[in-house]
Amino acid sequence: LLSPESSVSVSAHNAVVGLAKAPGSSGLWDSFSFGLDPSALQERLFVSEENIDGFLGTAFCPSPCSQSALERQPLIEVLDVTEDRIQIRVE
Repeated sequence: LLSPESSVSVSAHNAVVGLAKAPGSSGLWDSFSFGLDPSALQERLFVSEENIDGFLGTAFCPSPCSQSALERQPLIEVLDVTEDRIQIRVE
């Protein structure tokens, strides 16, 4: 993290934490953890094709799947992500 570029904004009903990657870092973040103390952190996933594929793969096939079941899983593509909606295409 690049600490001078990170920020916090708090209002009566909302809090926003802006994080900035250090110059040597690259790629997307998969998830983040939050909580009141380190022993009780909760993990949340960022919206990405890989995370949606993993989530839907678990929903369609919660136990270990056979190869043929994996091949029948739909193709999921993230088309658009905004603050109030996500648009995906399933084939």
